[in-house]
Amino acid sequence: MFQQLISHNALQDWSYALLAAAAFMLLLFMLRKLVLRHLQRVARNTDTVIDDFLIEVLSATRVLLASAMGLYLGSHFLTLPAAMETLVNRAFGAAILIQAGFWATRGLIFWLRHHFSQGEQDDAGARAMTLSLLSFLGRVVIWVLVLLMIMDNLGINVTALVASLGIGGIAIALAVQNILGDLFASLSIAIDKPFVIGDFIILGEEMGTVEHVGLKTTRIRSLGGEQIILSNNDLLKSRIRNYKRMQERRIVFAVGVTYGTPADKLEMIPKLIEQAVRTQTHTRFDRSHFKNLGAFSLDFETVFYVLLPDYGVYMNVQQAINLQLVRSFAAHGIEFAFPTQTLHLHSTPVAAA
Repeated sequence: MFQQLISHNALQDWSYALLAAAAFMLLLFMLRKLVLRHLQRVARNTDTVIDDFLIEVLSATRVLLASAMGLYLGSHFLTLPAAMETLVNRAFGAAILIQAGFWATRGLIFWLRHHFSQGEQDDAGARAMTLSLLSFLGRVVIWVLVLLMIMDNLGINVTALVASLGIGGIAIALAVQNILGDLFASLSIAIDKPFVIGDFIILGEEMGTVEHVGLKTTRIRSLGGEQIILSNNDLLKSRIRNYKRMQERRIVFAVGVTYGTPADKLEMIPKLIEQAVRTQTHTRFDRSHFKNLGAFSLDFETVFYVLLPDYGVYMNVQQAINLQLVRSFAAHGIEFAFPTQTLHLHSTPVAAA
């Protein structure tokens, strides 16, 4: 076949073919550069998304396309054997399909970024996680379709191949059902967003900050510093407590005073507690009551809200309230109770002999 290619084409034909291929590649590169420069100039002066989309897609043009089109054009100046002509046509079609795959991939990623950039700034973690998962799945679908079209272009019976793969795919799906379950669970996490990267969550005995959501596992950094790796499928079956989405924190705390405290001072205690809570910033007082007569103390229950979800803010507020209560109770002569037991001894007279 190569001998026929050389014998059927003169040196002048080869010269024309190479010149045409080189000229076309140069022309294509120059045209791409000019079009991109024009679109970038237009994009700076407009707020539309179409020109930005075209810039992204055209930027994905590879040398492969220019080389394939140039060689294909140059081959028309040569007399090719039938088998080689078929091979050249199929190679050109494969190159076009691969380039179309690059264009589709870049366009998909641009559309996803633009779509998820419309959300609120506080939802950046959710957008990043969803964008990562959807872009990966989108790239897989695009390149599977490109591969099937290339195989069809090469003369392979794709219909029979897909049918046979479908039968074998059932057996494979049964063998890797746990992996597929984790894969669909990751997609569910990306769409439903029960948590995102940066959220502090609790699942049973495990707790920590979400660091990474993958196709099979989710990684959590615990308070102790170690990394906890959980299966996505098992994770969605658990009850998840997401503290990052807490808008405010409801606090219930108890105070006990001694049984010897006079009634007038007992009436004063809820007011002292209310005053201690209201003087703190980022708090909302709810109630404070003399709740019950305990085993060794008179118990008061107080409920208030910390208006910020940060646990550090809550601890600072609680510490300030406790310190103020210690000072207030000391000023009014009120004693805090502590666990005590009182033993009463009763003597009986000894009977006469």
